[in-house]
Amino acid sequence: MRRRRSTNSRTLERRIAVLRSLISFQPRDVPARVALRNTVTVVAPLAVGVAIDQIPAGLAMTVGALNTMFTDLPGPYRLRMQRMFLAAASAGLAALIGILVGPYTAAFVVVAALFGAIGGLLVALGPVAARVGLTNTIVMMITAEMHLSPGNAPGVAALILAGGLLQMLMAVAAWPLQRYRPERFALATVLEQLAETARTRPDSSQPPPVTQAATEALQLLHGEHRSRGIAVQSFRIIAELCERVRIDLLSLGDLHARIRERDVLARIDALLKASDAVLRHLAEAMYNAEPPLRAERDMAGFDVLVETLAHSRRDLADPRDRRLSRIALARAQGLAGQLRSLVRNSDWASSRGEIRAELAEARLPAALRPGNPLQTLRANLKLSSIALRHALRSAVCIGVAVACERMLQIPHGVWIPMTAAIVLKPDFGGTMQFGVLRVVGTLIGLLIGTAIAHVAMDGVALRLTLMALLCFVFRLLVQVNYAVGVAMLTAMLVLLLSFEGVAPADAVEMRIVGTVLGSVLALIAYALWPTWEGRRITNAMATLIDAYRDHVRAVLGRDFAALYETRSAARTARTNALASLERLRAEPKRGPTKARLAWAESFLANAHRLIRATLSLEALLRDETGLPHMPELDAFAEQTDRALGRIVDALREDRPLTLPSLRPSERQLSDALARLTDAGATGIALADACDRIVDAIDTLAHLLQRETTTGTTADSMATA
Repeated sequence: MRRRRSTNSRTLERRIAVLRSLISFQPRDVPARVALRNTVTVVAPLAVGVAIDQIPAGLAMTVGALNTMFTDLPGPYRLRMQRMFLAAASAGLAALIGILVGPYTAAFVVVAALFGAIGGLLVALGPVAARVGLTNTIVMMITAEMHLSPGNAPGVAALILAGGLLQMLMAVAAWPLQRYRPERFALATVLEQLAETARTRPDSSQPPPVTQAATEALQLLHGEHRSRGIAVQSFRIIAELCERVRIDLLSLGDLHARIRERDVLARIDALLKASDAVLRHLAEAMYNAEPPLRAERDMAGFDVLVETLAHSRRDLADPRDRRLSRIALARAQGLAGQLRSLVRNSDWASSRGEIRAELAEARLPAALRPGNPLQTLRANLKLSSIALRHALRSAVCIGVAVACERMLQIPHGVWIPMTAAIVLKPDFGGTMQFGVLRVVGTLIGLLIGTAIAHVAMDGVALRLTLMALLCFVFRLLVQVNYAVGVAMLTAMLVLLLSFEGVAPADAVEMRIVGTVLGSVLALIAYALWPTWEGRRITNAMATLIDAYRDHVRAVLGRDFAALYETRSAARTARTNALASLERLRAEPKRGPTKARLAWAESFLANAHRLIRATLSLEALLRDETGLPHMPELDAFAEQTDRALGRIVDALREDRPLTLPSLRPSERQLSDALARLTDAGATGIALADACDRIVDAIDTLAHLLQRETTTGTTADSMATA
């Protein structure tokens, strides 16, 4: 009875997870202007083709524009142009190959499997490369099913290339007029997220915010494809100031959670609320390339709020609150200075301004520099690589699908391998979620598209208008909810097929059959050779702690030159660890997986506590007094580094950990700081941050010791 109840519970959990994936919505990350620009470029060639009675040519250019649309992503104009050109050129090459091998079944099966393998392996180069590989596979299969003569191949390929180039030209058209728009928008996003940090005060068990936005801003300002105008120097100053503001906001937020005196809490609340207003108005000014006049007005009363915090702490009876409020005052004063500097520099952060400050040319941190693509792919040519396993699954799955639909002569059977290629993802959660969402979205889209096509079949202008509307909504919402995006894309494809003379009813039948069969095939392929995240998350945690170790060493060692690199490496490692955790959460909640998930969540929460305490130390390091030179502090830094190194080794080698507590060293440092007469607020804040670091490391060691003694079953499951 208990086993049946447990089985029913797991079944219910899976159904709830599926339902949640259908109704969950992510924030929209595609601006309306981008969706409108992409839509015009997709529909315009078809409209011209209809007008001049060259519908096949218009359709080919529309396919090229639709394919390249997916690479119209934020970034420097130079990078955007390169990315979209490569997507357009590779789509044209894929179309050429598809037409040439389409008549020959054996060759088509081999080429389809090869495209699937290459597309799967491109996962190692990131989501953009993986998307290009997928769309090129689809273009190759579509053109192979068009049954065109080889003599038409160059012309069709050229038209698909032309459609992609048109999409590229539209995307970079504003380059001469708004040269620094990507940089302004990236920094405005950072400022908005800083405002949210001030508003929400995320607790110390959460990852430090603004990670992704700050990483993207760094890549814009220091990456290979960065703008090289003198205004970029001003943007770099603002980016560095944003980092300092973030550290002060996090420190104040952590102190707010630990202070008990209501009057002091009210003062800190007022400071954070004022910071929120300043940062939001700075973001608005940055978006619009305007002087930050509202932010300047907001800063007028900021010093008064800092002064009220100074007065409120003097009457505190509790020594703990008095000590913490003294730290809060120092951080509030630092925050006021950083915000004033941000307001000053933001006034010149546009292509119309002059530069008042100089900043040395800085290179992109090593953790963010793109590696050699060939070396990256070569490094993934091993069965332990997620990319290679995905490549082999894709090759076999797509090859089998193409062979079956050709041998069985299924009408319009190309939908089967196409769907299999779209649904199959490197991880369990992605494959299951995309499979369900694609089936549901396709069925909804078929109903919508069929109804629209029946109503508008005789009106060309109406069909073009409706197709433009569907394309706009698809581009706008595909990242918000995949099922909604697929529904819009499916309805749009029904309308596209109607221009080729394919009846809506035929489109409905072929899409339903192809979608269901392709999705089932992809799910079977993944089930036969899955990639579980249970073991890999340990390596991700090891990399994260190693990156945090480097940053702690740089802070305690007063190594300003290394802070830039170690902070970026820590962000990258944190992003990868969070992604690994999300993949683990999507896997079936069997006993070992559930235990490993609970451990990973606790371990990551305490890793966040470690880095938040380290950021408090970094704020002290940047103050005028800096960190004091003391043998006790050097000894504490050495023991902390050794302890974190042993945690990393235990994670990577999967062996038990015995770690002596850092508490004696921390107490010696605290006593030495108490004897200093000139340490002041710096000494109090340093002792407090080191206490939190020791607490986090001791907890990490405890969690790791518990996991290595109880996680044998989970490890055996994860390595299967």
